[in-house]
Amino acid sequence: MPFLLAFLFGYALGSIPFGLILTRLGGTADLRSIGSGNIGATNVLRTGRKDLAALTLLLDLLKGTAAVLLVAALAPGHPPLAAALGAFLGHLFPVWLGFKGGKGVATFIGCLLGLAWPAAFAFGLSWLAVAWATRYSSVAALSASAATPLVLLALHRPEAAALFALLAVLLWAKHAPNINRLRAGSETKIGRS
Repeated sequence: MPFLLAFLFGYALGSIPFGLILTRLGGTADLRSIGSGNIGATNVLRTGRKDLAALTLLLDLLKGTAAVLLVAALAPGHPPLAAALGAFLGHLFPVWLGFKGGKGVATFIGCLLGLAWPAAFAFGLSWLAVAWATRYSSVAALSASAATPLVLLALHRPEAAALFALLAVLLWAKHAPNINRLRAGSETKIGRS
């Protein structure tokens, strides 16, 4: 029962569409009709509102962290893993938006931050290094997510490693359009519109 409650609590937090809420409050067009149609920070940036994009990134990250830390405070042990899974799935597939959500990078990092902050730090370093080398945000996110389970294994967190292996697979699946554009040579580089 604690696992189910933790999952549902995580899902409820994760499914809050901060990007959509913030852009509506900011008076922009419906986020789902712009660019990729996703509700994450990258698509919010396409509205021209860098402030809202930064706030979306922060809130999408923190909802993952909050889900994990609140459950950990109430039910230590493995239920925080269920909360992380719920938060991530909530962001990717929010019931309020017909199960059409974001790609999950910020929430992935937020959950990781709540469960194992050194692994989140490693994710950030990996993302920066790959982004600097390739100039592709998508490649940086995909590479860092793929490395995360290995980092967690090195930190002696096998259960978390298994969870984040699953989350990485889902994150890669949500990035299928980016992967196709990378193969075609049409993916947009950082700093180019």
